Amino acid sequence: MHAEYLVRMANQIGDFFVPDKGESEAPAAIANHMQRFWERSMRTQLVAHWNAGGAGLSPAAFKAAEIVAAHLAATTPKA
Repeated sequence: MHAEYLVRMANQIGDFFVPDKGESEAPAAIANHMQRFWERSMRTQLVAHWNAGGAGLSPAAFKAAEIVAAHLAATTPKA
């Protein structure tokens, strides 16, 4: 899946949660949505995009990607 598509989806999720949750709580809600409904490969690709600077991500989606990155790091088995 292309990063542009994932960015667009992440921003759309943010557009849904920011008005309801506010800027401070929306990133956690966005990350939770991604954990529940996105495949691990999609989350991994979004985190790679975030690690590369996160171009195009809204502020809330950028913070959500940071939360997802931390979760992936914590749940990825160490080689």
